[in-house]
Parts: sequence; C-alpha cells; structure tokens
Amino acid sequence: MEGKKKGLSLTTQILIATAGGIVFGSLIGPWASNLKFIGDIFIRLIQMSVVLLVMTAVAGAVGSGDGQDVGKMGFHTFKWIIFFTLISAGLGVMLSMLIQPGIGIEIANAEAIANASAETASLQDTLLGFVSTNIIGSMADSAMVPCIVFALFFGTAMGTYTRQSGNRNMVEWVTGFNTIITNIIKAVMHVAPIGIFCLLANVAGSTGFKVIIPMIKFLGVLLLGDAVQFLIYGPLTAALCKVNPAKMPKKFAKMSMMAVTTTSGAICLPTKMEDTVVKFGVSRKVADFTGPITMSMNSCGAALCYVAAIFFMAQSTGVQLTTYQMGMAILLSCLMCMGTIVVPGGSVIVYTFLASSLGLPLESIAVLIGIDWFSGMFRTLMNVDVDVMVGMLVSSKLGDLDRDVYNEPQTRFFHFITASALWPAPVHQRADPYCTGNSVHTHIHPGTGHTLRWYSAP
Repeated sequence: MEGKKKGLSLTTQILIATAGGIVFGSLIGPWASNLKFIGDIFIRLIQMSVVLLVMTAVAGAVGSGDGQDVGKMGFHTFKWIIFFTLISAGLGVMLSMLIQPGIGIEIANAEAIANASAETASLQDTLLGFVSTNIIGSMADSAMVPCIVFALFFGTAMGTYTRQSGNRNMVEWVTGFNTIITNIIKAVMHVAPIGIFCLLANVAGSTGFKVIIPMIKFLGVLLLGDAVQFLIYGPLTAALCKVNPAKMPKKFAKMSMMAVTTTSGAICLPTKMEDTVVKFGVSRKVADFTGPITMSMNSCGAALCYVAAIFFMAQSTGVQLTTYQMGMAILLSCLMCMGTIVVPGGSVIVYTFLASSLGLPLESIAVLIGIDWFSGMFRTLMNVDVDVMVGMLVSSKLGDLDRDVYNEPQTRFFHFITASALWPAPVHQRADPYCTGNSVHTHIHPGTGHTLRWYSAP
C-alpha cells in the first residue's frame, strides 16, 4: 500500500507565490498595496506563537538534560556563534572596500531621516537590555534575547528541581506545550504561499525597481557575501562533521526559500528546527537548544550587512573611515547581531544606532530603508543557513549527529516487516523522515533493547 502525498510541496508553492507576487505587483502597480493586510495577517499568525515557541524550546532543552550536557552545548554553541559572526563581519569589510557600494550614489535630502533617527540606545543600554525587569513585558514586545535569558534560567532551575525531586511533570508539561505551539505554527504555514504572494505583490507594486537599480552595488555586496560565506562555512562544517558537502544545497532549499521570502528568522524558526533534525541528523535535544539561541544571536548575514551599511553610509557622504572606526564597525555589528529584532524592519533601528555610534551622517539611512526588504532577503538567508551549521557542529562535537539521516535521501513512508514479539507497542505503516527506498532498516528500542526492522517504500 502506498501512501504518497499528492500535490505540490510547500517549497514549490512558495516559489510559485514568490514569482507570481512579483509579476502581479509589477503589472498592477500601487493598487497591489491593498493586499498588504493579508500578508500582515500571515506574519501576525506566525508572530503570535514565536515567543512561546522559543521559550518552551529553550527551557525544555535545558531542563530535560543534565547540567553537564547543557554546559557543553552552551559552550560549543557560543563558540561557533562568535567565530562565524566575526568572520562574516570581516568579510563585509573586505567586500565593501573592494566594491565600494556608496561611491557614485547621490543621496536625496529626505526629511523623513529625522523620524528614522529617533532615540538610539547606548552600548551600555543595549547590554542592559539583555536582562528583562519584566518578562511578561518582554514577551509582549517580542524582545527575544531577554526571553531567551529568562528561559535559560527557568530551564536550569527546572532541571535542578527535576533531579532533586525525581518529578518530571513540569518538564513534560513544558515540552508538551512546545509541541502544541509547534502544531499551531505548522497549521499556519499551510497559508504561507497566500501571505507571501500578497507581501511581494505589495513590495513590487508600491516600491518598484527605481529604488533597487541605484543600489545594485550594495545588494551585490550582500549577495556576493552570502555566496562566499556558504562556500567557506559549508565545506568547513561538512569537513568537521565528516559528511558530504554536496548534499547541503538541496537540504537547505526549503528553509532558504522561507528566509528569502519572509525576511524573518523568527518566521523560519519552526521550519529550521524541524529540518535541522530530519534532514541534517542533528539530535532533537541539540536542535531545541541551538535553534532559538542562534536565531537571535547568530546572525552572520546581518553582521555582513551591517558592516556594508556602515561603509555605504560613509562612502555615500564622503566620510573616510579610520582603522579604529573599522574595528568598531566589526565589533558593534557583531554585538547588534545578538540583540537584533528578528522580524522584518528591525534593521532600521540598527542602522541608526551604528551611524550615531560611529559619528556618521544619518542622511544615507533613507536610501538603506528604501531597499531594506531586499537587504533582508540576503541577511536572513545566511542567518538561517548558518544556524543549522552551528547545530550540526555542536551535535557532532557531542557525538550525537546522526550521519545516516544526513546521508540518506528523504522519503515519507515505510512498511513494517518484522519485529520482536516483546516490542511494547504494535507498529503500523507511518511517516518517517529517516527512510529511503527498498532498504531494510533497524531500530533498537532505547528502553528494552528489542529490535524493530522494516523496509521503506519510495
């Protein structure tokens, strides 16, 4: 009996919606802005659950493991976050000096700059903002980093309580709640093509290509930077994890499409966390820990973009950056990556903060705002992909990276053949991402040690 699902995959639907939205918006023009509210509804449906998803995933991952495991995961996670972010920021400096995106671009004297350069936080305030005085307020404001900090403390305390009392009810409640939130987001994702079509139709209809063409060099820096990063980080990750790098592009396709079309790491989080496990072989424990943390703190694409924006603002207004300013550009860009708003539009605040911190004129921010949606595509693309690579590296270091899952092609269905009579529950045909066509597979039950064997149907 075959149980193949019919119809187009979600990735294909999103791809069609992307092309259709751009063409439709370009043909219809400004009227397409009337569709924006539909796209906004889709974004809000995702956003309403993201904070709870992040907090329960982190708290559950920390609370269900022992302190030693959490310490190891945390150390290796932040080690790779810092490494990748610094490399990306340095790459941004080199590409910006080579391509010089701000040279030859005329900056209009836009009065709206005053609004864009509203209050900016100092460096101390930015660091202080990582710790919330009111976690409910932080949740309401979707301030991810304070929520993650609280979830880390909550998970640690929950794990201590569980080990001391032997009562796992709270851990099971948190992980169960996380499953419910994940199911909500999966249901919402069924309307993703509609939301994405409307969002892109609005952008193409209201913005057009007049703003994009003069900024092609800036966008080119981001595109080239993403390509160079993937060519560096992909083989490096594959070599350290001892897997085939040629399989990576196809595995990244779905989440990369989501990243490009939504420009939001938060919206990509459910897809990223699921694919990290079922396509890349990262353990669920590691994925639940690294996924939310890297979403907010590992932003390689953003680091490169922010450095390029600093050079653009300086070059377009005739400011020559000093060596000190270049160094500060790297450090500040990396720091802002750890507290950036992970929904569309958050970079506008960062641009203003960086310009003010380095003493750069604010006039050119208006141009960056004009193409921020397109810049966000390149930022989010690399942010999401490198998040998965961090998970792979951490899982490999801890010794629980399943290379069989990574190496085997993905199919959805298998048929049960034989099992030990002592297997605790009957097994029927069901979906499993780890199977491949016409092969015999074996699972050892973790509790009893009994063997379950099956073959998969393509």
